[in-house]
Amino acid sequence: MSSVNSALDSSLAGNTIEQVKRAVNISDATTMENNFISLMVAQIKYQDPTKPVDSTEFLNQFSAMSQVKSMENMASLAQNNLVLMDNLQTLTASGLVGQQVSVAVETLELDGTVVSGQFSLEHASNRTSLVLTDSNGVQTAVELGARSAGAVPFRIDPASLGLPAGRYSVVIESDNGEYPQAEVAGRVDNVRVSAEGPVLQVQGVGSVPFYNILEFGQGAASA
Repeated sequence: MSSVNSALDSSLAGNTIEQVKRAVNISDATTMENNFISLMVAQIKYQDPTKPVDSTEFLNQFSAMSQVKSMENMASLAQNNLVLMDNLQTLTASGLVGQQVSVAVETLELDGTVVSGQFSLEHASNRTSLVLTDSNGVQTAVELGARSAGAVPFRIDPASLGLPAGRYSVVIESDNGEYPQAEVAGRVDNVRVSAEGPVLQVQGVGSVPFYNILEFGQGAASA
């Protein structure tokens, strides 16, 4: 009798492992529930009458299944929330077409149009300049003179600076050791949807990810 039970237990154990592997699939909760019931019935059917399975074991198994199902529901809810947020972000970005925005930039796409912007200094500087570097490494410095702490506006006129159309890197230099981030105001010409989210085409700046927007509305226009 014990040898028969051992054979049944071995066979059941092998089948149980394979069924568990197929059952634990959080992408299909219904199939998982059906497999769990099948496993429970098989355990009851083939259990050793002299050593019946403890009822708490079934409760533990059912609890584990419920936790997996809850995790699936949470994952599905999180995914739906991400899709909703992405759609809301796209709708918000599309509403910015034709409006002025202020964005953080490290490069500018100059085409002859005057570009306005600002940056912030934490400490006063006796010498402050904005340095533009073209694709050939040629630098053009826009001297801004001595500046006190706070917001410092700047204006780039490609025509007066003799800068041809093209992409330029932007670096703010000061004698206090700060390298603040340049912020540029420009009109949004269009919005492109990409895998990384909405990308705005800002006049004077080029393609800008939506998350780089610092300000939009009247404040950005006045900048």
